[in-house]
Amino acid sequence: MPSRARKAEYMERMEGLLDDYSKILICHADHVGSYQFQCIRIALRGMAVVLMGKNTLMRKIVTAYCKKHEGHPYEQLLPQMRGNMCFIFTNGDLNDVRNVIEENRVPAAAKAGVVAECTVVVPAGPTGCDPGQTSWFQALNVPTKISRGQIEIVSDLKLISKGEKVGSSEAALLQKLNLKPFTYGLILLSVYDNGSLFDAAVLDITEDDLKAKFLQSVRRVGAICLELGYPTLCSLAHSLGNAVRRMIAITAETEIKFDLASKWDELFNMDPEELAKLQAAAAAAAGGDGEAAAEEPEEEEEEEVDVGGGNLFGDDDGY
Repeated sequence: MPSRARKAEYMERMEGLLDDYSKILICHADHVGSYQFQCIRIALRGMAVVLMGKNTLMRKIVTAYCKKHEGHPYEQLLPQMRGNMCFIFTNGDLNDVRNVIEENRVPAAAKAGVVAECTVVVPAGPTGCDPGQTSWFQALNVPTKISRGQIEIVSDLKLISKGEKVGSSEAALLQKLNLKPFTYGLILLSVYDNGSLFDAAVLDITEDDLKAKFLQSVRRVGAICLELGYPTLCSLAHSLGNAVRRMIAITAETEIKFDLASKWDELFNMDPEELAKLQAAAAAAAGGDGEAAAEEPEEEEEEEVDVGGGNLFGDDDGY
């Protein structure tokens, strides 16, 4: 097929994807092989569509699409089209697509010039290398010794730090030791969701996190409103609770009575012996041992009366 026809077909396909899908994952695709891409496409089949292409052609398609639909949020995608990147179109759950991407990462050897994605530590122990290759280890200041006819690393050595570029000597040493410290796959950079473009780290936020943050803010607003005496929906329940407690306290100290406080009034004027039995019954119900707790007040009746009366009413006689 001529290149012009293939470009026209690609443009038609990408425009169709822009029309059909409202969510796009923008991924970095360095060091991802064709077989790995095939596995990712198969895993995402029925869930999402992976699209790669030349950045200039993709930018041209998005620009033309935004001209047809003036003011469309797809304009936010233009600055994202740089480097070796790809789009993943979906209408489903973004976290499900991200999980598939993470599951399809493969271990790979360190290559010279690549930025290390993690800190690489060479473990102590035999290397399987003959003594004639000592110069490799000496060049990197790796502490070694000759043991049983082979080179042995004396102690663990931090070879590469995260974020540093891998040198040719480090890459050769790791290859000689058959160590594959890195994993390669699609790296999720940004997410477009119904007109909003945000960093991929936002996907780590769960609904529980949002609820916790919201409730924390509600509590702070309620505390401020209570302190200022300014009633709001956040502080209304606490204001009503405080008012009820004040009314009950007034009935306990004065002769003013009202119907809703009658139960509390009965409790305040209850005989200490009956109050002790009520406390024992409540403790039994909370502990799940009703029979043993019900017999306890009868065995130690005098002690329960003294403690209950003295603590609640402040009377030395217990009444």
